[in-house]
Amino acid sequence: MKTYDEKHIKNIVLIGGAKSGKTTLAETMLFEAGLLNRRGTVEDKNTVSDYHEIEQERMNSVYLTTMHTEWRGFKINIIDTPGMDDFMGEIVSAMKVADTCVMLINGQHGVEVSTELVWNYADQFNKPVILAINQLDHPKANFENTLESIKKRFGSPVVLMQYPVNQGEEFDSIIDLLKMTMYKFPKGGGKPEKLPIPPEEEDKANELHNELVEKAAENDEELMELYFEKGSLDEDEMRKGLKIGMMKHEVFPVFCLSAKQNMGSGRLMGFIDNVAPAAFEMQPEVTTEGEEIACDPNAPTSLFVFKTIIEPFLGKLALFKVTSGTLKVGQDLVNNQTNTTERFNQLFILDGKNRNNVEQLVAGDIGATVKLKDTHTNQTLHDKGVSFAIKPMDFPDPRITTAIKARDKNDDEKLAEALREIHEEDPTTIYEYSRELKQMLLKGQGELHFAVTEWKLKNIHNIDIEFLRPRIPYRETIQKPADASYRHKKQSGGAGQFGEVFLHIEPYYEGMPEPTDYNVRGKEEIELEWGGKLIFYNCIVGGVIDARFIPSILKGIMEKMEEGPITGSYVRDIRVMVYDGKMHPVDSNDISFKIAGAQAFKEAFIKADPKILEPIYEVEVMVPEELMGDVMTDLQTRRAIILGMDSKGFYKVINAKVPLAEMYKYTTSLRSITQGRASFSSRFSEYAPVPMDIQQRLMKEMQEKEDEK
Repeated sequence: MKTYDEKHIKNIVLIGGAKSGKTTLAETMLFEAGLLNRRGTVEDKNTVSDYHEIEQERMNSVYLTTMHTEWRGFKINIIDTPGMDDFMGEIVSAMKVADTCVMLINGQHGVEVSTELVWNYADQFNKPVILAINQLDHPKANFENTLESIKKRFGSPVVLMQYPVNQGEEFDSIIDLLKMTMYKFPKGGGKPEKLPIPPEEEDKANELHNELVEKAAENDEELMELYFEKGSLDEDEMRKGLKIGMMKHEVFPVFCLSAKQNMGSGRLMGFIDNVAPAAFEMQPEVTTEGEEIACDPNAPTSLFVFKTIIEPFLGKLALFKVTSGTLKVGQDLVNNQTNTTERFNQLFILDGKNRNNVEQLVAGDIGATVKLKDTHTNQTLHDKGVSFAIKPMDFPDPRITTAIKARDKNDDEKLAEALREIHEEDPTTIYEYSRELKQMLLKGQGELHFAVTEWKLKNIHNIDIEFLRPRIPYRETIQKPADASYRHKKQSGGAGQFGEVFLHIEPYYEGMPEPTDYNVRGKEEIELEWGGKLIFYNCIVGGVIDARFIPSILKGIMEKMEEGPITGSYVRDIRVMVYDGKMHPVDSNDISFKIAGAQAFKEAFIKADPKILEPIYEVEVMVPEELMGDVMTDLQTRRAIILGMDSKGFYKVINAKVPLAEMYKYTTSLRSITQGRASFSSRFSEYAPVPMDIQQRLMKEMQEKEDEK
């Protein structure tokens, strides 16, 4: 395979909502470049992308897929991505290494919620964006409404490169405003005929062409002077201006497509070749120390691993971008994070599941290798003698949590190992065992994300699992002061056990004054790992309890705070004064005072008007305006407090505070209410008291469990 230099490599990522046609466009681009003799389809399950069994089963992209074309002297690396926000981790990985985003907009629906979500990352990475209105051959296509939604969302940088002469089932002609030519496609698509612009379209085309010229000129002073001097710009000058504008995020060119009919893809590829920036023209990669790594093939070699794929029979495949230098077969690089040396015995260019062996890859190129011993996603490898790490990707925080367990207890260890592998492939799939809740928790982006995890566990790892409702991490506290004492006495023939503790407890809040009713001999302020504080005072006078037993009393209290008296949840924000007690010269020991302290604390806690606190989350829902009422009604049934509403393009953003206990399976409910046209994010806000009826129910459930024991 031919080796391309850094000036002739273009890296693009196809992004957009589900069913916008990304996989179909990728297939068409490979076909148009002659790398395929026949185009596959998603329906026939034979596309180069979407080759995984689960993708073919669901007929939707689940993973990012890398491919390449060779087009008019350039190599175009293409990364196809999923359209569902459940798989946002794949999109983030792809955007990290792409140099231009091609955002597909469904010509039937215009800008959708999923478009908005993907755009936020494109904007965050500050990558040039090409907008492609696809499916203009669909009977319900509406170019004008779609363009209006684009302009309303993305503003003045939007500029038309093309517009359709017709649309719907008769779609076959596009007027190109850069070349001022009409492309007329044969029935079924393919190579178009280049024709003059029809007389009835000349005025419209000229007006839009002038807008394009102005947009190209305004991004460069030299071009602006030329424009004022000549009154226009030639094609090369316009391309230069458009490239500068795209790199500044001040130009978003709009193209017309029917990827399914192969109409407009060749012209899009030509624009990518001629205008879209190559890696060496982009801003240099930045290290964790803020240093810049130029895309220079003559510099020390470095690469960034953006994706890991674990194939059941082939092992671990690492996908990477060469950030500097030239990587050759047999070369050794050092992993900056682990300090281990890795040898690259094989180098590949991937086209879906097909591997094309290459001898070297230059700066800016994307490739893959196998059998790296200790290298993972988000890590940097470089030549010996240099040391730096490329700034890692920030993956989205989990949005939902479920409990997970193997149906067969013998698979517990196997399940943990399988989840480790799944996390290796997809860092947004997070698992952990909660000691507090006594459950294995799985965290992810949505119900579909979990469904894919379940499929992998069953079909790849041969583990049957079930999802359970996760327990809620409640907290317990008190609302008034209380006193209690407890005597622990045990005699069993030899040395016995004896300890008696008197203590006072009260609610704690920041800034409260020190106690004055007790003779404080010592104080410990403990920041609890589960939040809140315990303030412990030793107020013993006269030696009624030896000082060596005070830590044991505190230990007993802490153990009881880890399993609260009301629901077994963690206890927080309490002040304890140990002020009296008794001991025995022979029978008193640490265990006696630990038990006495724990039981005295429990009795005082029950007297102190205990209160259960529940976690409250800030929830942000982005929804079409016409569906806002239904979403708000559903939120209110979940005990939500609506904080306010904002606008974002065509969408409304609802801000609310919702108890975590009411958020279980919210993604499913939201998708059902809005037909998948809304999305949400959430983050922990605070702990707040539960309503009394819920507290009574929780206390009853705890009592029933105790009775069963």
